[in-house]
Amino acid sequence: MTPLNVLSLFAGIGGLDLGLERAGMRVVGQVEKDPFCQRVLARHWPEVPRHDDVRTAIDWWRSHRRPTVDVVAGGFPCQRWLWPAMADVIDALRPGWVVWENVPGLRTRGLSVVLADLDRLGYRCRVGEISACALGSPHPRRRLFGVAHAASFRCGQGRPGRPPREGPDRRDQPPQGMARPTRDAGPAGDGGWRAEPDVDRVAHGVPNGVDRRRALGNAVVPAVAELVGRLITTAQPGATSEERRTA
Repeated sequence: MTPLNVLSLFAGIGGLDLGLERAGMRVVGQVEKDPFCQRVLARHWPEVPRHDDVRTAIDWWRSHRRPTVDVVAGGFPCQRWLWPAMADVIDALRPGWVVWENVPGLRTRGLSVVLADLDRLGYRCRVGEISACALGSPHPRRRLFGVAHAASFRCGQGRPGRPPREGPDRRDQPPQGMARPTRDAGPAGDGGWRAEPDVDRVAHGVPNGVDRRRALGNAVVPAVAELVGRLITTAQPGATSEERRTA
C-alpha cells in the first residue's frame, strides 16, 4: 500500500510525525517556527523540507514541485488562536484526511469553531480524548484528537472537491479567552514506559534545558499518534485484514 503523505503543521520536535510514520505514513513537509525545535527536526528528518510560518505555508508549499498531500496534521497552539491558519492550509491543499490535536479545554474554548470550519470545507470529523497512560505511559497527558475525512472523498478514488462556502467567514476571530496570535508568535514488558528512541535523545546532552523541557512538554506522545494514524491507514484500500484486526 502506498504510504500517505503528511504535511505536519506546528511540528514541534516531531512527536506527531514520528507516530504517524510508525503507522505507515510518510512526512513530506514540516512547518515549525521555534529554532530549537527546528534543529531537532533537521536532525531526525534531514531530507524533509521545512518552513517557519504556518500563515505563509501555502505559498511556500506551492513555490516548488511537491508531492500530493494526503494528510494535514498538527497540534495548533492552545494558547494562541492559530486554527484559522491551519484551516486555510486544509482549504488550499484539500487533503483526504486531517488530524489535529489539542488540550481537552478546547471543548469549551474553540472546538465548535473547528468543527464548523471543517464542516464548511466538506469534512466529517470525529473527536475523542486519549490519555498517554492508556498506552502504558507513567503520566496521563490527556489530549483531544480530531480525525476528519473529506465527505466527498472515497479512499483511493480521487481527491476531495471544493464545496461552496456557506455562512459568515470567521477568519481570525479567536474564541473567548484565547489570545489573537502575533506575527512573531512541538509499554515495555516489565510494566515501564519504553523510551521513544527518535525523540527522547533530545533530553540528554543538550545545554538548552529550558527549551528542551518546553519542547518535550508540548510534544505529542508518538505512541498515541501511531494509534490515531493506524485508524486512518487501515481504512485505506489495500489494507489487509490482519492490519485491520491489529489497529
